[in-house]
Amino acid sequence: MNTKLTLNIDQNVIEEAKFYAKSNSVSLSKLIENYLLSLTKKNTEKTKVSPLVESLTGVISLESKDYKKEYSDYLSKKYS
Repeated sequence: MNTKLTLNIDQNVIEEAKFYAKSNSVSLSKLIENYLLSLTKKNTEKTKVSPLVESLTGVISLESKDYKKEYSDYLSKKYS
């Protein structure tokens, strides 16, 4: 169900938003609705981690002060 809403917004912001909406072939109402939905939507899905990121997990021990050298040593060992 759609309901009318009155907002007080700076005129320059309105003009820019109208231009953006027109450029993206969407109504200003739909643009604002989507924005408000994105703010209020509860993210219940667990973020998926790509296999590449998963494979890199734990490669670097951050306890070491010289993490750049440690990572460089890891890469040298892996690719030599």
